[in-house]
Amino acid sequence: MSPITTHILDTSIGCPITNVLVRLEQQNQDGSWRELSSGTTDNDGRIMNLLPEEEVLDSGVYQMIFVTAPYFEKQGGSFFYPEIEIRFLLHHPEQHYHIPLLLSPFGYSTYRGS
Repeated sequence: MSPITTHILDTSIGCPITNVLVRLEQQNQDGSWRELSSGTTDNDGRIMNLLPEEEVLDSGVYQMIFVTAPYFEKQGGSFFYPEIEIRFLLHHPEQHYHIPLLLSPFGYSTYRGS
């Protein structure tokens, strides 16, 4: 399993969200961002293979960018967040980091999962 994984649930309908593009980026020393990988959510709303299992990350600031506009446009309703950026500190590179996104058309929440 990738050292960083994610999943997305649409809390307005209680279902996983499929085919959402997610980019994983690492912040450089100068504050700019470097893309490490990208993937799309599977039928269970998950991405388990953003990085190779043996990948060793550095401590630092990372972000996951969830491109949500295509999902909401396909649903045909109004929405507020076309993209969601979740930044987080990776203090212990040897640990697994799971970054879930609970999403609805006008709000979202996240947490460090297991």
